[in-house]
Amino acid sequence: MGDLFDTGDAAQPARNQPLADRLRPKSLDEVIGQEQVLGGDAPLGAMLAAGSLGSLVFWGPPGVGKTTIARLLADQSDLKFVQISAIFTGVADLKKIFEAARIRAGNGQGTLLFVDEVHRFNKAQQDGFLPYMEDGTILLVGATTENPSFELNAALLSRAQVLVLERLSLTDLERLAQRAESELGVALPLSPEARDALLEMADGDGRALLNLIEQVVAWELTDPLEPGALGARLMRRAAQYDKSGDAHYNLISALHKSVRGSDPDAALYWFARMLTGGEDPRFLARRITRMAVEDIGLADPQAQAVCLQGWETYERLGSPEGELALAQAVIYLALAPKSNAGYAAYKAAMRLAGKSGSEAPPKHILNAPTALMKDQGYGAGYDYDHDAEDGFSGQDYFPEALGRQEFYAPVERGFERELKKRLAYFERLRAKR
Repeated sequence: MGDLFDTGDAAQPARNQPLADRLRPKSLDEVIGQEQVLGGDAPLGAMLAAGSLGSLVFWGPPGVGKTTIARLLADQSDLKFVQISAIFTGVADLKKIFEAARIRAGNGQGTLLFVDEVHRFNKAQQDGFLPYMEDGTILLVGATTENPSFELNAALLSRAQVLVLERLSLTDLERLAQRAESELGVALPLSPEARDALLEMADGDGRALLNLIEQVVAWELTDPLEPGALGARLMRRAAQYDKSGDAHYNLISALHKSVRGSDPDAALYWFARMLTGGEDPRFLARRITRMAVEDIGLADPQAQAVCLQGWETYERLGSPEGELALAQAVIYLALAPKSNAGYAAYKAAMRLAGKSGSEAPPKHILNAPTALMKDQGYGAGYDYDHDAEDGFSGQDYFPEALGRQEFYAPVERGFERELKKRLAYFERLRAKR
């Protein structure tokens, strides 16, 4: 199970070894989960069957198999397994590793270099791997919890295949728990409900589950624990969330799309997930205000005010009470009529403004404070709208070279239904002028 199975002390008695170390798979067939990369028709299965293993980047959360699979790939391919962490490895260390791999290659043995936290290397360090990958000195297998598209150089990515490893399912974790019970020779002293709760506590991390199991077994209980008693003794594993990482962007995307999709329950869930992960409520206040502007707009002009009021309420109340005001704003946005007509109109106007250069306004709408400007035709022919019987002159206000443009197309929802009627009204008046 994942990084679960780093090399232990071979001389250490088995009974004193960590459970994760004792349960390390001996072959790829024993790895639990990750069928999407290990199956016969999956990328790694196909590579091994063809005998054409190439450099790889494993992208996934902790405790799902990255180190274990890399080690087993080396065993199955008769490669020397060398493991380093980008956090603790400098340029001098890399030079020694590459030189050792070159000598090894000269003696007829390849090297699988496993780099944990590979995204921690800077651009120059990542570039340093390229010549050794290209000449076959090393087969690189990198592991990262961050999105490789953002964290790894394009040159490195072009020479390695990215494989996504997924958090372990509850079914996977149950299989792992059964394997642990077999190894330990005892059944976990838990009721069925408490057992389910234990699996949930691991949050998809195999290593975390084995650590929890070791704690439970160490209690040497005779009667099964119920969920409440288990929860009193153990804390749930902290949710995986990095306020500057991939989870941050994934969850805010989920929140935004749930609001856009008019699902208040899903929106509240993602809002709560971000708060639980330690997200700054002010960031959320800003983003839900943005949702009001972009996705609701003039279909409900009150939505923006609700968000700003929720934001202000949070600033006055602070945590944890202030988050309720933001949660209520999220509910309001999810149930509000949706329109991006104003947003689309703004972007269309910005595109045209960027392409139209310095076209001047038509002279009839320019002020003429001097005689010279009047002689040039400034203000000539301007119709003062308030003098019209219906308060609408129908004049053209675009540059003459552009002609009249249409950007705003309100939808038949919410308040924009009324705005659409107003547009149609003015168009009818304009046609009469």
